[in-house]
Amino acid sequence: MDIIRTHNLSKEYHMGKVKVHALIGIDICIKQGEFVAIMGPSGSGKSTLMHIIGCLDRPTEGEYYLDDVLVSAMPKSALATVRNHKIGFVFQSFNLLPHLNVLKNVELPLMYGGMNARKRNIRAREILEGVGLDDRLKHKPTELSGGQRQRVAIARAIVNNPSILLADEPTGNLDSQAGGDILQIFEDLHKAGNTVIMVTHDQAVADRADRIIRIMDGKIFDGNPLS
Repeated sequence: MDIIRTHNLSKEYHMGKVKVHALIGIDICIKQGEFVAIMGPSGSGKSTLMHIIGCLDRPTEGEYYLDDVLVSAMPKSALATVRNHKIGFVFQSFNLLPHLNVLKNVELPLMYGGMNARKRNIRAREILEGVGLDDRLKHKPTELSGGQRQRVAIARAIVNNPSILLADEPTGNLDSQAGGDILQIFEDLHKAGNTVIMVTHDQAVADRADRIIRIMDGKIFDGNPLS
């Protein structure tokens, strides 16, 4: 079953009087439970594609179906609901709130979803234990290593049991040991049945995925992106 399907997806930006074609006619299918890497150099359009897949942005043209629902035409309010319930995000820069401790950072998506304090506390603790951080619950992000901060970011991303986990250069700010540990967590999540989509420019990182979709100048440029 395809969880993600795009048809003729295009995205344009205007920089002054210059029109920039970030994506041009992208057709992809990603199956439920697949581990896919989206690979390309800086400026290739891979992050733009991730933002559209993650419902952070909308295409200029084309169609994007998530779980067979056309989300590319949804209003912003509806996209926000989709993001909160179906998609988990992990970013290179972690995007943790520095004034909140680890436990509170992971509880945030549950709070936005309306879960009561007791239930979200139990759920966040359970997820943090799963990524090996049950002894760091009261620490602030600044008191953690880069690898530990990325584990918190992963815990926050999966605490709502999303259909899709999106990771944008998740090992970019980490040393090789910490990066390897993070990739192992993604592999474990994939083996547990999660759909994982990872954006990277690093071939060694991309090789950990089941399949690589390569983008250059806004277009898919080799391999067969369709399953």
